Amino acid sequence: MIKQLPLRFAGAHKTDIRTQFAALCYRIKNDKVQVLLVTSRGSGRWIVPKGWPMSGQTPAESAAQEAWEEAGVIGRAVSRPLGLYSYNKIRGEDEDDLPCVAMVYPLRVKTLARDYPEAGQRKRKWVGRKKAASLVDEPELARILRDFDPRQLT
Repeated sequence: MIKQLPLRFAGAHKTDIRTQFAALCYRIKNDKVQVLLVTSRGSGRWIVPKGWPMSGQTPAESAAQEAWEEAGVIGRAVSRPLGLYSYNKIRGEDEDDLPCVAMVYPLRVKTLARDYPEAGQRKRKWVGRKKAASLVDEPELARILRDFDPRQLT
């Protein structure tokens, strides 16, 4: 089990926090676990696909939908989350950042599509778990990526 780090909300009140669902997209290549990262549209930071809850979908289904839209991932998310991480969603110049908590669901990638909704807006990259952890900004997400072991999903 992945050890959860304490969350940090930079002074936000607990009623200001928004929830998102994220997909830890992975594959096993040559007996090594690889994680798929994408760039954010605004800053170009490396992130995992994530988004808002979707009506009529479970959290895992919402995470899988975001993985499709942001990275062209075809696969199925596991319904049990690995953990969660906190971050500030950067919005427009005239808007305050939005404190968020993202629940992370593992998603084994079957295929990557060439054409997907945000193909022209993001880059995607396969990396090892340690490399993925070093590329993301959020310490809790880095811990989840580094400690992820798909053998523990069964």
